[in-house]
Amino acid sequence: MSIWGKLRVKAEELLGRAEQVYGESHGDAAATVAGEAHLAEAEAEEAALEGENRRKDDDGRTGAR
Repeated sequence: MSIWGKLRVKAEELLGRAEQVYGESHGDAAATVAGEAHLAEAEAEEAALEGENRRKDDDGRTGAR
């Protein structure tokens, strides 16, 4: 995962957390849900970026092949 990809995912995560906290503290259900959506999107994007870096034939085990 490139540094820019990591930064973009982290920014999305922080935006989501901030929006979620704002919604919870002000009783704004729409902002809370939008924040949760940003968090879910950031997690999915992070998983996708990490999956790209893993070799296709790598089964996760170490040792001789």
